[in-house]
Amino acid sequence: MAGATHRPYPPEFRAEAVRLAREPGATLSGVAKDLGVSLESLRHWIAQAEIDQGRREGLSTDEREELARLKRRTRVLEQEKEILPKAAAFFAKETGRTP
Repeated sequence: MAGATHRPYPPEFRAEAVRLAREPGATLSGVAKDLGVSLESLRHWIAQAEIDQGRREGLSTDEREELARLKRRTRVLEQEKEILPKAAAFFAKETGRTP
């Protein structure tokens, strides 16, 4: 079932998967199979761990979370910006006042 989505793996699970993958003699495909995760997920977790540890360029986990939070906040503010003039016009019409 390619592309199936499920709840995200907990950070502790991902950290342990990365640790196991880094053990001498471990293979990524073997670790992924043993843990029941996709090879691409394991590769992504390893790359993200390297970014978080400063070994690779990219957005850290904390930076990604902050970016997602800011995008959500921007979306809410944009929706409010669209709704407020409509609400003001509606209430002005109801009260007989012009905005």
